[in-house]
Amino acid sequence: MSPSDRVHSTVDEQSSLLHQHQREGPEVLPSSSSPTTTTITPAAAATTMSILATLAAVSGATGVALGAFGAHGLKKRISDPARLQSWGTAAQYQLIHSVATLVAANTMGHTRAGRWGAGLFLAGISMFSGSIYLLTLDPARFGKTMGPVTPLGGLCFIAGWTVLAVGTRGRLR
Repeated sequence: MSPSDRVHSTVDEQSSLLHQHQREGPEVLPSSSSPTTTTITPAAAATTMSILATLAAVSGATGVALGAFGAHGLKKRISDPARLQSWGTAAQYQLIHSVATLVAANTMGHTRAGRWGAGLFLAGISMFSGSIYLLTLDPARFGKTMGPVTPLGGLCFIAGWTVLAVGTRGRLR
């Protein structure tokens, strides 16, 4: 075998190993316990995916319940149509991002982008929808503390979508 053939053979083997690692291998992430890297095992990734999917399902269920409460029960307590509309917007965003979290956890949860995207969606649901619910119920009590939280939740939604777009580069596995 000539030196040129050996170089091509080695490059082909390394390329094959790299592609195999990308398909099957563990993900390597920075760690606080190690200055360089740590390995995320498939079992840990599956546990994270399961937790994210469970939280997404619970969020979806509470979104339906809060939406129904806003459409039926809240009208007896609040007469301002703008506040009722805000409640509906919060429930709508909660439901949309609960589904997005569930999809990200189940289809891309094995990737760092999928886990980050799902986590950002859950943070966005808590901050965006949660603050709107509280502001709708009692604007005088929660206006100063929850008002600035709403846009942060919106930024989490935007960041989650951006992480998924950049992390997957348009492809789903």
